[in-house]
Amino acid sequence: MTIEPARQASLIAMFVAQAGARSDRPFLWSRGDDGWSSRTWSACRREVSEACRGLRSLGLARGDRIVLVSENRPEWLLADLAIMAAGCVTVPAYTTDTVESHRHVIGNTKARGAIVSTPALLRKILAAATLDIEFVICFDSPTGVTGSGPALHTWKSLREAGRRLSDDLDAAAAQLTRRDLACIQHTSGTAGLSRGVMLSHGAILCNLEGARGLVLELGTEEEVFLSFLPASHVYEHTIGQYFPVAIGAQIFYVASASQVAATLPEVRPSILIAVPRFFETMHRKIIREMERHGPIERGLFSAAVALGRRRLNGSRRSPLEHVADRILDRVVRDKVRARFGGRLKVIVSGGAPISPELVLFFHAVGLRLLQGYGLTEASPVVTANPPFRVKFDSVGTALPGVEVRLAEDGEVLVRGESLMDGYWNDPEASAAAVRDGWLHTGDIGVLDEDAYLRITDRKKDFIKTTGGEMVAPQRVEGMLTLEREIAQAVVFGDGRSHLVAVLVPDQEAMTSWADANGVRPMAVACAAAPEFHGFLRAAVDRVNRRLAPPERVRRFHVATEPFTIDNDLLTPTLKLRRHRILDHYREEVMRLYDPPGRAGGA
Repeated sequence: MTIEPARQASLIAMFVAQAGARSDRPFLWSRGDDGWSSRTWSACRREVSEACRGLRSLGLARGDRIVLVSENRPEWLLADLAIMAAGCVTVPAYTTDTVESHRHVIGNTKARGAIVSTPALLRKILAAATLDIEFVICFDSPTGVTGSGPALHTWKSLREAGRRLSDDLDAAAAQLTRRDLACIQHTSGTAGLSRGVMLSHGAILCNLEGARGLVLELGTEEEVFLSFLPASHVYEHTIGQYFPVAIGAQIFYVASASQVAATLPEVRPSILIAVPRFFETMHRKIIREMERHGPIERGLFSAAVALGRRRLNGSRRSPLEHVADRILDRVVRDKVRARFGGRLKVIVSGGAPISPELVLFFHAVGLRLLQGYGLTEASPVVTANPPFRVKFDSVGTALPGVEVRLAEDGEVLVRGESLMDGYWNDPEASAAAVRDGWLHTGDIGVLDEDAYLRITDRKKDFIKTTGGEMVAPQRVEGMLTLEREIAQAVVFGDGRSHLVAVLVPDQEAMTSWADANGVRPMAVACAAAPEFHGFLRAAVDRVNRRLAPPERVRRFHVATEPFTIDNDLLTPTLKLRRHRILDHYREEVMRLYDPPGRAGGA
């Protein structure tokens, strides 16, 4: 059963309606020692109701903020629902956040309490909280955590306290409206302290209504989602958690993105929500697997990709090519689809730009990949490609209920119910972001004759060379990382005559090269070898031949470690922290502009 979010007064009302309609059907799945187990809709409704009443027993007032820190698991969504049902506001935070980041979020929102998943996260929150919060609730037993500070409760004890109260979830839902604040989403940011984006129930429901129309084009049978992006991020929060509620889907949770490839054939999702980094990784794995096969299998795969591209680009094909394309769909593309479970209707890419070449590749191998565009301040989805009218270099058309136009300088402006209520406790920044009802996104774009939007780059991320050329770094970086030798890339060149790059080599390609050349297969050893620079130089040259002269990378530095969340060079949704990478490699980047030496060649 799909519910029209446009007709719902709140996210809680939508959940209550769906739980009543679906009752004992499975809803949330988790994997334990004995395999997968599910919670039904009615069991989840009961758990939310008990936790809601338990929160009220702690003396919380309407509008109080509660921080939620957990890996992806059923309790994340249930806790989020319980917080909102109690009339409070959820403040999601990342499990990878530092103590200092947690301290900022807690202090910024003046949260009264926190809900965490594990003792390890509990310790981190306690270190950040000092005297700022009154209580912490832990999903797991807080083994080994002692000392004074906020009152400690377990999820189990919270529910037990709730059972002693009589008010029901229906009554809680009736007290909420679309204008009520649902959550404060702190933007992950690429530099500086994060801001708290205030999103109402109506803003998220507006987003869900627009997304529902796109999925209905694919059919109405029961859908299955695999949740692995951080639920604390607005993209997963809206589309990976509440969109399944809206359409009555099942959600399978995995705690880590590293488990996804192995889990896909088990869960067999019908809709997959992911970020570009996931597709880059899967693309690399598919290509490597093909390289291990014999010449016949490699030839069939190459033919499938080539014919798929010709079909998708509208190129003229002979009758023989039509027949061959249908045969290759069974012989080759079915095997690729099987890697993803064999049931996928659509894969949605968001959170960061994706290379059009990568989108085209996945369509060519039989997987419908739709690129969308959004930002936290818009709840988040602004545009998406319709399932049967895809433009590969575009982020699609505006969702129903959302207006998009361009400012004179090309900046993308957005208007609609899905916009934020502003930044928490920052009226000056709020007024600067939303002017005359239009959100100024900071992204530069182009609208075509069919109202499809193409994002060229971030307004602030454009590289302006001394020759006056404006270069979009994300386009260059996307093309570099499609090369099998390069795992990650970031380019620089603002105020300079040409571009340079910091490259992270692909681990498997680097190991293979090291074995073949008698070099220790370590990043430091390979980075120091002039021959290895020549190996990467060949990949950079291949990309440069497809770029305009101002976009070409002249020289590069080889990083000795990948950009990760742990070293703070990636955001939790795997976007490059461009300014922090430059700070980290500033000396090396500056040396690339010295007279040609060994670092990257000329």
